[in-house]
Amino acid sequence: MLTPAPFHSDLAEGPADSRAWWITSEDGLRLRIGHYPVDGTARGTVLLFPGRTEYIEKYGRTAAALAAAGYHTLAIDWRGQGMAERMLDDPRTGHVHVFDDYQTDVAAILHTAAELGLPQPMHLIAHSMGGCIGLHAVMEGLPVASCVFTGPMWGIRIADPLRPAAWALSWGSKRVGLSHHYAPGTGIDSYVASAPFEGNLLTTDPDMWDYMRRQVLAQPELQLGGPSLGWLHEALRETRMLARRPSPTLPCLCFTGTNERIVDVSRIRERMAHWPGGKLVMVDEGEHEVLMEGEERREHLHAQIISLFEGASARHALIA
Repeated sequence: MLTPAPFHSDLAEGPADSRAWWITSEDGLRLRIGHYPVDGTARGTVLLFPGRTEYIEKYGRTAAALAAAGYHTLAIDWRGQGMAERMLDDPRTGHVHVFDDYQTDVAAILHTAAELGLPQPMHLIAHSMGGCIGLHAVMEGLPVASCVFTGPMWGIRIADPLRPAAWALSWGSKRVGLSHHYAPGTGIDSYVASAPFEGNLLTTDPDMWDYMRRQVLAQPELQLGGPSLGWLHEALRETRMLARRPSPTLPCLCFTGTNERIVDVSRIRERMAHWPGGKLVMVDEGEHEVLMEGEERREHLHAQIISLFEGASARHALIA
């Protein structure tokens, strides 16, 4: 059952009449799902899987571009972030018990799409941690005609000498009841709310940096700090498992910035080199969030994404 939820349309800057819904996952957690509609004839629906720390309003401008091309967008606040139910007493800690729990959230967004009667075919855009969740989902048969990944977390960038320590510390924390503690080098502060624009890891565009910053400062409940040791262990385990599985035969575009400094680019290159019909696009001088770069660059990426959707939709219609 869908219940109306708060939605900050002034901060999102998305299509008119956008709104959000509360939905309860199969394991009893309250999640928030946002619907960015199309005004007029629709060509399909985009499932938008945000990254760690993100929330549905962050993709309002992306949804506006998709709506202009005829696509509804359905985005989700994953468990433990945004306005979804937080997992720990410290609500700023990014935490999940096991990564498979995010697939329960995927089921919730599919249920919402059905409840709202959103049009087929569906497509996927997934960023960072959402790219990890999305890859797992399409491997398990997520009913989409095509998929787009941006800076996908198919591996976490950790210096090779430190990787064994990260495994040992995060694994050990679960055994001794400390998995709720922040991972080393992180804490309660939201990165966008506390970091300066100069030298940031997310975008080279000051306007988009201000857009993201305005959102989390205006609505502090959207803020999330660093990941827990438990999240780190689960993320390392999940990305290692996914690396051992073959890519699905699904039309795919993957965008990664040439200045990516958060996720493991070698894992992305390896995956896309063996994705049938997949294409890796390296965004020159782009940072982690290529959909949050400058307007001209975003328009170029949007055009490529829409082209992929159109081709996949045509193939979907032939099969149907």
